[in-house]
Amino acid sequence: MDEFDRANSDRTTVKTSFVALSVAHGGKAWATAGELREPLEGATGGAVVIVHGSSGVDSRGATYAGALNAAGLATLEIDLWAARGVTSPAGRPRAVTDTLPDAFAALAFLAARPGIDPQRIGIVGFSWGGVVSMLTATVAANETYGPPGLRFAAHAPLYPVCWVYNRVPGFEFTDLTGAPVLIQAGGMDLYDDPDSAEHLVAALPEAARAVVRQITYPTAGHAWDRREPDIVIDDPTAHKGAGGEVPFRYDAGVTRESVGAVVSFLASRDMGHG
Repeated sequence: MDEFDRANSDRTTVKTSFVALSVAHGGKAWATAGELREPLEGATGGAVVIVHGSSGVDSRGATYAGALNAAGLATLEIDLWAARGVTSPAGRPRAVTDTLPDAFAALAFLAARPGIDPQRIGIVGFSWGGVVSMLTATVAANETYGPPGLRFAAHAPLYPVCWVYNRVPGFEFTDLTGAPVLIQAGGMDLYDDPDSAEHLVAALPEAARAVVRQITYPTAGHAWDRREPDIVIDDPTAHKGAGGEVPFRYDAGVTRESVGAVVSFLASRDMGHG
């Protein structure tokens, strides 16, 4: 039985708690809700922050959390929208950077938990959350939003709109912390070109390129791991910023591969380096 199957077995091996994180930045303070899942057996001391996409918390977080928990990692899936009163993608904040304080607050929360190694906390995210996972790997984001003395040990963004980096202001992705980054993208994702992830990595400075790798699934579109009914959305950032419709279609085979890749990447003892 692999990690994907174990995550969906009937046996309960995880303690689930609903928590509130104190977040503050720019003279403002708010509370972000989160679901904390801690393995009851085989805990490794590692943990992962999970960040949802524009549609909010959905099946994706639970899928990856279950597999990560089965591998001995605690998970904390945060709800960026509840604290902001967002009820649809149209109401999301103007910039992804507005939600970076929440991700770093989750890092600080996990680092303070008994049994969790502060040096072994990773982050995974989907679409909007994938962008969060990307930007938290930059020195600039850590200096602006990060808790002193803490950084994420590894970053695993899924379909993080690869065309925008180093092309759109606010999406600079060259000066990185040195933590490993695994980008997973879809060759049929209509936010990007089929080779956008490959070109992004190839164009990085040598130091950044050394810690970033990518996997592109040729037949996968955006949100291939979203189990809800298939939909078509309209997003102004789609089609490389031209805007337009993007289908979200579940692909069980690609989901199995991407879950396995995330678990392999984040469950290694040194969070991705081994």
